[in-house]
Amino acid sequence: MHHTQPAPFPEGFLWGASTSGYQVEGGWDADGKGRSIVDARTQFPPGTTDYTVASDHYHHVDEDVALFAELGLKAYRFSVQWTRIVPDGDGAENPDGIAFYHRLIDGLLAHGITPVLTMYHFDLPQALADKGGWGSRATVDAFVRYSEILFREYGSKVEYWLTINEQNMMVMFGELIGIIDGPANTGVNVYQKNHHMLVAQARAMELLHRTVPGAKIGPAPNIAYVYPASPRPEDVIAADDLNAVRNWLYLDAAVHGRYNATAWAYLAAKGLTPDVEDGDLDVLASAHPDFLAFNYYATHTVAAPLTDEDRAAQGGRGGDQQIAFDDPGFYRAVDNPFLPKNAFGWEIDPVGFRMTFRAIYDRYHLPLLVTENGLGAFDQLEPDGTVHDQYRIDYLRDHIAQIQAAIGDGVDVLGYCPWSAIDLVSTHQGIAKRYGFVYVNRDDDDLKDLARYRKDSFAWYQTLIAGNALPD
Repeated sequence: MHHTQPAPFPEGFLWGASTSGYQVEGGWDADGKGRSIVDARTQFPPGTTDYTVASDHYHHVDEDVALFAELGLKAYRFSVQWTRIVPDGDGAENPDGIAFYHRLIDGLLAHGITPVLTMYHFDLPQALADKGGWGSRATVDAFVRYSEILFREYGSKVEYWLTINEQNMMVMFGELIGIIDGPANTGVNVYQKNHHMLVAQARAMELLHRTVPGAKIGPAPNIAYVYPASPRPEDVIAADDLNAVRNWLYLDAAVHGRYNATAWAYLAAKGLTPDVEDGDLDVLASAHPDFLAFNYYATHTVAAPLTDEDRAAQGGRGGDQQIAFDDPGFYRAVDNPFLPKNAFGWEIDPVGFRMTFRAIYDRYHLPLLVTENGLGAFDQLEPDGTVHDQYRIDYLRDHIAQIQAAIGDGVDVLGYCPWSAIDLVSTHQGIAKRYGFVYVNRDDDDLKDLARYRKDSFAWYQTLIAGNALPD
């Protein structure tokens, strides 16, 4: 459908930006904070920093919130670090950690910025990992108790809650990049861990609705709509398989309280079906998200799987969170010849963003909130303190135009919180790979002065927000 006139963004649209706690805060052991699995990591790509200091948001919180207010943000999506609240995951509460997030939330509210609180973003307490992590049902109970503390402390101040960030990426890539529950638990069926996370999420959603009237909550998976490589029926089936396994498994469970049938058949074929205890399906069915958040960077394209002989001759293809990979017997990842790639090999597909909106909304008919979308790049700080990132402006403009198209298609879109509000430590390339509207003056091997500088994209997004429309 071609819209001759772009749909306007609704009044009250949540123009925001996002971060995660462990990637931006630093202060990894400040004021009683416990160790998380990301704090305990010892393996990092060569030449990249760890997360001990990150962007030092913990010690620059007032300055950073003032910058967010200057930018004009209507919403700020951040994550609470579990180990600041309960250092060992299920023991004593930490008043200083609780106070830090009160300070952050109060600062946002004072500037008219809506907090969007992510409860869990990859940083499981190491003490829980030592006791079995997400492979243990005790972690489900610990997460629910952690949720109770968050709802008690911040429920009167926070309207929008996100349960678990990119649960599907933790399941599909977590053991590869150390973001699910640590190396000691790699022998446990990852889909058993996934099931426990689904149960924990459902219990948290039900708890919020019961204890904090008016609050809204939803999951935040990474959704990459999957195209077939051709109209060949076998390619279409392969794409449908990956859509089910990568995307709909998680959202069907969150919204409908049941496992996607195609995804369950995939798990059965691989011998990976989880043990479902009595009452678990009732728990899943009792949870009703108010909206769906999702992170979008790219689509995927797949074809029918190769035969064993062809695969032996051609080899397979690996991937990462944003690059599809082969799954022998189920699908074969291919490049999309119609899409450009960024410097890190990720395809860029703004129109696929529109398609993803439509696919999610048609399937679930719940309001949608974008909680990540952005362009990582090796930004250059000029001697005069400027950062010229026209490439990021172009990327954001192209994707935001497709949000307008999706709104014109009838999709209910709550807001857009691109990644990221401020430079932070990326999963693969450290601080060198930058996403933010604000430049943080540090390198992977030199903390420098951690000063903040506004990029060109800062002024562009500021203008967009003020006008509630793409600038001319």
